[in-house]
Amino acid sequence: MDSYGHCEVLVREADRDRFLAALFAPAGLRPHLFALYAFNAEVARVRDAAKTPIAGEIRLQWWRDALSGEGHGEVRANPVADALLTTVAAHGLPVAPLLDLIEARSFDLYDDPMPSLEALYGYVRKTSSGLIDSAARILAGPDPFIAALAGPAGIGWGLARILQAVPLHAARGQVYVPADFLREHGVDPADILARRTGPGFSAALADLRARARLELAEAARATKMLPVAAAPAFLPVALAGPLLDRLERQQAADPFALVDLPAWRRQWILWRASRAHQ
Repeated sequence: MDSYGHCEVLVREADRDRFLAALFAPAGLRPHLFALYAFNAEVARVRDAAKTPIAGEIRLQWWRDALSGEGHGEVRANPVADALLTTVAAHGLPVAPLLDLIEARSFDLYDDPMPSLEALYGYVRKTSSGLIDSAARILAGPDPFIAALAGPAGIGWGLARILQAVPLHAARGQVYVPADFLREHGVDPADILARRTGPGFSAALADLRARARLELAEAARATKMLPVAAAPAFLPVALAGPLLDRLERQQAADPFALVDLPAWRRQWILWRASRAHQ
């Protein structure tokens, strides 16, 4: 199996939604999307793969060196790195957003609470908006409008996924709901780790859901001007609204409920969104 084939298998297993979205792209560009998404999957799971934060930092530094051209000869022996570097060269992708993604993921390695709402927005911009923009560049080339639209689209989708991951993060001793935001609602981060619920935490989650919807609405207003070629990069964002709806219903009763959309519904939403862009 070549490097791109390895990436396709990895994305199909680790990031099903982006895998399905990539299938709506032209066949010749799909391998490059799979390379980008495989890189994202590899970096996102560093905390789970590394036994300690230091081991995780070493893994992230390996990726930094690979993208900066400072890695050694074994870099190309890694199929994801090999495919990604080939894609970066083929499409002239800026490396800075990929390095920003790595920087943001270093937060995942530790159990420090997210310090502020501003920090959370920066995190989702780097892990979600930047990834959308890079994928769109592969599909349609550089475009200032697409880059601007990737901002709110990625923030809305990223906040929805953060809200979905509240029980997972709490189980791992992490709190991504911002500390200053929690204080405004009279919530101590320690209460979240102890799974002590109350009206303050429910209000904080509702506020974050509202902020996610505002970002999605801003993106939706401009979606009609999105070039058709770039649409597959934005398709996963279509899942955010329905996910927020389900979170609103279930988190009202239990903020730590495990919430997801059925696989069949996610596929249908992606298909319907792809038709809207034709």
